[in-house]
Amino acid sequence: MKATETAVRKRNEQVAWGQATDLGREAVVAISNNLRQLLADVFVLYLKTKNFHWHMTGRHFRDYHLLLDEHAEQLFAMTDDIAERARKLGGTTLHSISDIAGHQRLKDNNEETVSPNDMLLELAADNQQLVTFLRRSHELCADHNDVATTSLIEVWIDQSERRVWFLAEIVSNQN
Repeated sequence: MKATETAVRKRNEQVAWGQATDLGREAVVAISNNLRQLLADVFVLYLKTKNFHWHMTGRHFRDYHLLLDEHAEQLFAMTDDIAERARKLGGTTLHSISDIAGHQRLKDNNEETVSPNDMLLELAADNQQLVTFLRRSHELCADHNDVATTSLIEVWIDQSERRVWFLAEIVSNQN
């Protein structure tokens, strides 16, 4: 059998077995597992951002309420991209709330009341932590030559850094 026929047969077998990428199995497992953790953290940060959006009070209520809604929309948009990227690679993703809880690294906030300043400080810190997680994910994907995932992550880093910037500027001007 010629080399080109062997290569064609290998590609056909990959497609037939649902492998939509030329990344090796080890890369798919490592990246999918990482994306699962990342997705859990983004869901946690999304819900915390909505929680603080719903419970915002004070003289800057309208501005903060709208800002946090914008941030939440951005985070929620990330969730589908993260999950679908894992599936495109041939991996699996989160299945339930308990699955999120089992993979999250960011902490929930279940306090009955939180001051607006503390809300913004906590969200700034969590978004900064998300940037750290995203950079680690980027490094992992780059090590496996997963250009598509690294490209997506670069956009998410930029969006997350912007959220940190906005939140940090608000809080620093209050002190």
